[in-house]
Amino acid sequence: MDSPNNSTDTVEQPVSAASAKPSDFTKRHDPPREPAPVKLYEKRRAVHNKRIDGPFRRFKWFVMLVTLGIYYITPWIRWDRGPYAPDQAVLVDLANRRFYMFGIEIWPQEFYFVAGLLIMAGIGLFLVTSAVGRAWCGYACPQTVWTDLFQHIDRFVDGDRNARMRLDAAPWTWGKVFRRGFKWTIYLAIAFWTGGAWIMYFADAPTLTHDFWTGQAAPVAYATVAILTATTFVLGGFMREQVCIYMCPWPRIQTAMLDEKSLIVTYKDWRGEPRGSVKKAAKNPGEFGDCIDCTQCVQVCPTGIDIREGPQIGCITCALCIDACDKVMKDIGRPRGLIDYATLEDCKREAAGETPRPAWKTLLHPRTVIYFGIWAAIGLGMLFLLGTRSHTSISAAPDRNPPYMLMSDGALRNSYTVKLRNMESRPRKMEIVIDGLPGAKMWTGTMDYADAKRKLVIDVPPDETKALRVYVISPPDTKAQDFHFGVTSLDPQKETDQAEARFTAPGDSE
Repeated sequence: MDSPNNSTDTVEQPVSAASAKPSDFTKRHDPPREPAPVKLYEKRRAVHNKRIDGPFRRFKWFVMLVTLGIYYITPWIRWDRGPYAPDQAVLVDLANRRFYMFGIEIWPQEFYFVAGLLIMAGIGLFLVTSAVGRAWCGYACPQTVWTDLFQHIDRFVDGDRNARMRLDAAPWTWGKVFRRGFKWTIYLAIAFWTGGAWIMYFADAPTLTHDFWTGQAAPVAYATVAILTATTFVLGGFMREQVCIYMCPWPRIQTAMLDEKSLIVTYKDWRGEPRGSVKKAAKNPGEFGDCIDCTQCVQVCPTGIDIREGPQIGCITCALCIDACDKVMKDIGRPRGLIDYATLEDCKREAAGETPRPAWKTLLHPRTVIYFGIWAAIGLGMLFLLGTRSHTSISAAPDRNPPYMLMSDGALRNSYTVKLRNMESRPRKMEIVIDGLPGAKMWTGTMDYADAKRKLVIDVPPDETKALRVYVISPPDTKAQDFHFGVTSLDPQKETDQAEARFTAPGDSE
């Protein structure tokens, strides 16, 4: 009998995984491992998706027109804020550190509103993904919208799927060169318009347009337009589905947000398999499923995947395959829904002969409700803050060197930098008062000491923060103590605010 060390049984003699050949058995590779591919990146194969009509395609048209309209037109919308503020409806005014959106004006210290919007956008993505899969990717993602637009340009210039495939395979002739040049010129015009629209959000659109075309705009404007033109031209015109499959991290993240209760675009294989043509199904009743292997679902896909292979990273849930499949099912007299929005739970029910739940019930599972609750709570909180915020504020910072001065009559003087903020688009009068510090008076650097009072009225320009040099004088026996500067707007709003300050005196340990 052979000893265990001399046995030829490979099961008893696993080789090292570090030195194993592809055909060797190892306990870490069962069945025998395949050799590593020579190339880790697959060369792009052009996707020529076919024109299709249906409810999802029409919804994509609607979303594309709305999103592009908002992007290109919004900078040109005017909004009257009075004579002291810009009249552009949406403006990111970096020079003056303001963000305007119709009737809302955000100051730098209110950046939490912008942070709240970003958080709402993120939670909104989670909400949509947990409910209906990658619907954001399929309809509203900028990459999807511009790719869809460029694909329509392809059809306009080169024809539908078969014509484009023939043109791609054809040799380079003057006719092909002309078509390519014409199409790429349209690409470039759209890309340039896209980059140009972006910079309009950061300055007055009519003024910047004039300065841009007369060579008077800032260099950063030309650089921004050039970069965005190039990226739109390349990503939307040539890389397309590669951005979704390779560059975008969202397909990897979204898998953690989907479960068996999430609506996704699904091929119902228990109904469609085995595949067979209409003629085969007619000759052999009951042997073939509803799928006739027409590949219409593949031909209309903007990323070129086959949804019948199951969920995959290339599926952006645009549902054009549903439109294509439903049309074929209608033409051959079979029920729609071979490819449909469905949850994995409902697929199991339907495969077992049970009735699936209505779509609205699938949206009410706990995770979706929690996401919506958090999203709505943040939105309502921001609306409350916007509705109750004051447009008047005051801040005070003491001079540290020297902390106080002893006057000739024994009185003590402290000096402060006081800032009055007027967040209205009109000039306002504001009254400053000393709250506390008995016997104290104040005056500013533009006043005489003889005019010192406990109350001062200051004119503050519109939409501006006015800095004042304020001197506070107090009787000789005043001890170090805390007090407040108060401000009240002298208008119907009567908005108020306070700023804590400290009066420094000899012996003050703070």
